[in-house]
Amino acid sequence: MTLARPLALALAAAASFAVIPTAQAQDKVLNIYSARHYQTDEAMYDTFTKNTGIKINRVDADDAGIVARLRAEGSSSPADVILLVDAARMASADSQGLFQPIQSAKLDAAIPANLRATPTAEGITWTGFSTRARVIVYDPLRVNASDVATYEQLADPKLKGLLCTRSGSHPYNLSLFATVVERLGDAKGEAWLQGLVNNMARSPKGGDTDQIKAVASGECGVALTNTYYMARLIKSTKPEDQAVVDKVRVVFPNQGTSGTHVNIAGAAVAKHAKHRENAVAFMEYLASPFAQDYFANGNNEFAAAKGVKIDNPAIKAMGGDNFKAETVPLGVVAKNMTKVQQMLDRVGYK
Repeated sequence: MTLARPLALALAAAASFAVIPTAQAQDKVLNIYSARHYQTDEAMYDTFTKNTGIKINRVDADDAGIVARLRAEGSSSPADVILLVDAARMASADSQGLFQPIQSAKLDAAIPANLRATPTAEGITWTGFSTRARVIVYDPLRVNASDVATYEQLADPKLKGLLCTRSGSHPYNLSLFATVVERLGDAKGEAWLQGLVNNMARSPKGGDTDQIKAVASGECGVALTNTYYMARLIKSTKPEDQAVVDKVRVVFPNQGTSGTHVNIAGAAVAKHAKHRENAVAFMEYLASPFAQDYFANGNNEFAAAKGVKIDNPAIKAMGGDNFKAETVPLGVVAKNMTKVQQMLDRVGYK
């Protein structure tokens, strides 16, 4: 059963939100608020129900809508599991007290520590279940691969007038920037951000697909994108998309040093979950090889669980079937978000 689709974002509409009948409180049910909207997830949910007898009710919205709803509902919220699609967003919701810590030996064994929230004595508040890499796309007619082999090189003056990105404040960029600042330190990190601004071909705008197309059109020479945006273009049957793919190249940065930045799509148990045991069971299920395949392939991503490999031809085509990923804990990175946003303001990164 789907509770509400689409979900209104405004808090003013909270009174009209669907509510799960209290008679279901003792049933084998699980209420999920999800920012993921992929057809492949249906089979993942159905298999969980078949294996456990736990019926899934789901609300679909975007990340902001889910957070708004949780805040509006407070302790009366029926939500048990929250699915969001970025570590920065997970950390923001966590900082607002919308999640509760859990302890699970199965999750500890399956998911690398750097892809989860920083643990406390009470446990872990959120866990990544798929990853995507933030890669560099460049025009081989204008830029040498050796000049964009690292994130740090994007600030090199030789790339002046060539760089394109989406907004610096977008969570995808914030997560990357916070990681680089964690590695370089505050002073060098801010100088790097200033270098990016100095190299801009135009003011930041659009999404990641727009950056790829801007490189292909010649508006830019180099850009940042998440891997799944490139994978979608590779899989597309549209001639115009294939023309874009033919004109650009992909670099997985920092392979000789810290590794390529990865972000997550993840899950958490809601603060006021009424079916906590079912929620933990579902989280553990998401770490299984079967669920990992659906969870990752639904958005052309990589599996988060140790030892699980995803067979995706589009990922292989861009060289992503075997790359070195960075290991800076995303829980630590999340703590840098406010500081990095202040740096972006100071350097004029829009």
